[in-house]
Amino acid sequence: MAVPKRKTSKARRDKRRANTWKLDLPGMTKCPKCGEYILSHRVCKSCGTYKGKEIIKIKEA
Repeated sequence: MAVPKRKTSKARRDKRRANTWKLDLPGMTKCPKCGEYILSHRVCKSCGTYKGKEIIKIKEA
C-alpha cells in the first residue's frame, strides 16, 4: 500500500481544499413586475409578488 513520503503541510492542504468546495452564486432572476433581482422561487421584497400574484402588501414611502 502506498504511504506518503512526507507530511503534507497545512498550507498545501488548505490550498487544495479552498478551490474545490466553493459555492456558486445563488440563482438570481429578475422580477417580472418590477425588474429587481431576487432569489428564485421567493417573494419579491420590493413589490411583494410571486408568480404574478400579490402575496405581501408593500407600503410605499
